[in-house]
This record gives sequence, structure tokens and C-alpha cells, in this order.
Amino acid sequence: MQILKDIDAIIFDLDGTLIDSMWIWKQIDIDFLEKRGIKLPHDLQKDIEGMSFTETAQYFIERFDLKEPLKEIQDEWNEMAKLFYRQKIKLKEEAKALIEYAVSKNIKVGIGTSNSRELLTEVVVAHGIHQYFGSMRTSCEVEKGKPHPDIFLKVAEDLEVTPKRCLVFEDTHAGVLAAKRAGMKVVAVYDALSEDYQNEIKADADGFIMSFKDLFVKQ
Repeated sequence: MQILKDIDAIIFDLDGTLIDSMWIWKQIDIDFLEKRGIKLPHDLQKDIEGMSFTETAQYFIERFDLKEPLKEIQDEWNEMAKLFYRQKIKLKEEAKALIEYAVSKNIKVGIGTSNSRELLTEVVVAHGIHQYFGSMRTSCEVEKGKPHPDIFLKVAEDLEVTPKRCLVFEDTHAGVLAAKRAGMKVVAVYDALSEDYQNEIKADADGFIMSFKDLFVKQ
């Protein structure tokens, strides 16, 4: 697979990249705000793109003048999403095949996600892929979320791989920028919720695929 030439580690974003889950977060935002008598703003998803779970909760508190403690909001989101992550959310097409291929070639694999540790664990265990990852980090574990490079640099450090030998797969513009700022190669993966920003994503990424299946067709 040509794309893996001179690559020692692959780092996956989670939502919208490794798993087909971005749709559920929009619905969670709708339901969460509706419960408080607030209509979902049209710019919300773009504004929070790349933020860590903690940063997003703080953003909600400030923007919507919420009185609940930050952890209480996070716990509510986790509970709303848990069943979906355990039973209903699927891996993106050929994602597992790519992970297994990389491991067979002695390429390390990791995850750098803006999601919570709880939901990250739920979904990788549910799909039986947790054992493949040498590092799984959330943006809450670093100083700043995407588009800052902190999360990807931390995963590379865990994997003991220099950033320039890492390949990142991302679906959002914030994620692509984070990978580039980390000094890594990045391939963007199509996700419907990022379609409006596809031109910006393509302009900043090193490559773009509609599906991981494309990598096997082109090899």
C-alpha cells in the first residue's frame, strides 16, 4: 500500500473517521438543548468542531448560560450516547481491514479523539479492536483540543514514533489542521457532516478518500 511508505504509525481520529457516529452527536445536541427550551443554532457544529469533551461542555455553559456543573453536562452526554456507542454505531467501511493490515506490516496504530474516554472505550471494545491500539488518547488529556496539535503529538509520543513518520486519518478541517501542525502526513476521510467544508479539508490535507475501501482498490 503506497500510502504507508515511510510510515511507522497510523493515528486515527474516532468520530466520523474510524466510526460512523457524527450523526448521533447532532441529535444529542438537539435533544440536550431542546430539553432546556433552546433551539439548535445553525453554526453550533462548526463552532465546536475539534473541541475536547471538556472544552465543548464549557462552550455550552458559556454560550447557553447553563447553570449545571461541567461534569454533570458531560455525564448527561455520556449517558445519552452510551447505548449507541455500544450497540448501534458501526465502523467505517474497511476500517478494521486497514487496522489489521497495518499491524501485519508492523505499523503501530493509535487513536486521537475529541470524544470522552468512556465512549472511546465502549466503541472499540464493542467492535473487538481495542487490542490493536498502542495508544488511545482523548483531547481532555492534553492542554488544547484540535486544531491544536497536542493530541496527535501525545499519541506519537506514546507510540515512540517521530511525528514525520506518522500518518493521520481525519474527517474534519480542525483535525486536518491539528495533524499538519503536528508535522504529520494527513489523509482526509469523507463524512457527510463535514461535506460543507470539503474544499477547505481537501486544500489542507495531503490526500482525500471517500472510504478506506479506496486504499485497497488503489494499492
